[in-house]
Amino acid sequence: MVGVDPDTLRRWADEGRIEAYVTPGGHRRFDRETIEALVSARRAGSRPLASLGASPERLTRAYRRSYVADPLARDVPADDEHAREHYRRDGRLLVAALVAHLDAGVHDAVERDRSEADATALVDDLARRLAASGTSLTEAVGLFVAARRPFLDELTGLGRRRALDASRLAALYQDASGLLDRLLLRLIATYQEAVRA
Repeated sequence: MVGVDPDTLRRWADEGRIEAYVTPGGHRRFDRETIEALVSARRAGSRPLASLGASPERLTRAYRRSYVADPLARDVPADDEHAREHYRRDGRLLVAALVAHLDAGVHDAVERDRSEADATALVDDLARRLAASGTSLTEAVGLFVAARRPFLDELTGLGRRRALDASRLAALYQDASGLLDRLLLRLIATYQEAVRA
């Protein structure tokens, strides 16, 4: 009735997480409001993107759609297909790190730090490759900004399609924007270091 499997309810009652009473016929009964509150609390602390149906693969498809619609957004300085595939692979890894960071939420600081470190390492490598290719800093920033747009657009779209509470969607969007801002600043700093070296 509230989207919880009966076996889960029995387990929660056995663990003392929810109160139940037993009818004279031997059946367990639960207070509906208590169950709804428990389910709501569990969802609030769950993996936000996973609960929306988001995955690195889905977000990668969103990138493909946006690049078909705007071919200039994908003009990376790559002379051969191997170099282009390197950029694509790193882009997919960066999306996976962003999703892991957002799904960790505030409850798993270790995972958040690990996934942000993974994203930072990928951005550092990207900045060095862009500097080495002769791409200007303005072009490098433009590439990064163009690449962040599909991620944030898909995040917003998922929240709307899944009727995510506005405050949760705003918090998720703010978390994603904050991380992307930190990565953009890192890209600029690493690019400048690479040019000076």
